[in-house]
Amino acid sequence: MSDQVLEAVRELVPTLRERAQETEDARRVPDDTIRLLRETGFFRLLQPKRYGGYESDLVPFYTAVKTIASACGSTGWVASVLGAHAWHVATFPEQAQDDIWGDDPGTLVSSAYAPIGRATRVDGGYRLSGTWNFSSGVDHAGAAIVGGLVMDADGKPTDWVAFLVPASDYQVNDVWRTVGLRGTGSNDIVMEDVFVPAHRVLSFADSYACECPGQEVNTAPLYKVPLYSMMTTTITTPLVGMAAGAYHAHVEHQRSRVRAFGGAKAKDDPFAKVRVAEAGSEIDAAWLQLTHNITAVLDTAKAGRPVPTSLRLRLRRDQVRAGERAIAAVDRLFESSGASALAEGTPIQRFWRDAHAARVHVANDPEAALKLFGDGEFGEQITAGML
Repeated sequence: MSDQVLEAVRELVPTLRERAQETEDARRVPDDTIRLLRETGFFRLLQPKRYGGYESDLVPFYTAVKTIASACGSTGWVASVLGAHAWHVATFPEQAQDDIWGDDPGTLVSSAYAPIGRATRVDGGYRLSGTWNFSSGVDHAGAAIVGGLVMDADGKPTDWVAFLVPASDYQVNDVWRTVGLRGTGSNDIVMEDVFVPAHRVLSFADSYACECPGQEVNTAPLYKVPLYSMMTTTITTPLVGMAAGAYHAHVEHQRSRVRAFGGAKAKDDPFAKVRVAEAGSEIDAAWLQLTHNITAVLDTAKAGRPVPTSLRLRLRRDQVRAGERAIAAVDRLFESSGASALAEGTPIQRFWRDAHAARVHVANDPEAALKLFGDGEFGEQITAGML
């Protein structure tokens, strides 16, 4: 089934390219684009079969994300996070999954994982308040996963958890006005003293240990992949897709570009060919490392073994390096595209802005992840980090 989805996604590429400026101007992915993506089956790739999903392997999902992002960075970003959240919901207790998908298996879920919220325990669940930034695609979601700290009677945190909350329980504030990824509609989620039943709460410690209640009903190895291995790859894959889109836009632009000074064709410049080769190699290397490591993680789960820290560290090392490689490729292409590429509406400058906006996401920060890998290599204790 994943092959059919991928083929349908590839057929959408021309339409997504044509809508890229419209998406940016609207500051959100058009409703019709989400409809078209639904029709391809993309959002079902990581959803449990019990709700009509495909329980696909991870590389087909991320290949589809990369393809979408190569046409429109904002659409690829939103597709990636909304599609991956189907996987996360599948790890919540069965009743939580029924709450979200029981009446409408097509319900999409956005997120804001940072531990912004503050919650206290009450009979049957929690009372939650907070304002969460950067919930990409929230306008298309019927629910959200938000991070928060559970506080004790003395006001001290006792746990960091994910709360699964229906859209009827929160407000969305339209604040997303940015220079990059403008079309992602990454607006704020606001809650004030919202009751969240206990079955819609999942500790990040359980997700880290890959011991989640949803695995009792969703037994496929897919759902035994570590949360951060999934979500960091989910954030970097669109960035690699944007680099691929910038590559395509640059090559097309250079084929017909004539230099103002001298009248030479840009495509005949030998140094322009070197830059294309360098950028293409960086993009390919980024993609090979991402897909190699996420495949190794899933293969480990398929073998019935826990994913070791060493593999998690390697995945994070190469995942942030993939982001660095993608940015290096985009910058190399953009700096040699000529002044005409600066014009509003041209794809290369939009990919450049979108890629740099994607790079500032915390999951793409290289230093912290690379230090963790070094800690592991030198036998230091690993106590924190997106692993």
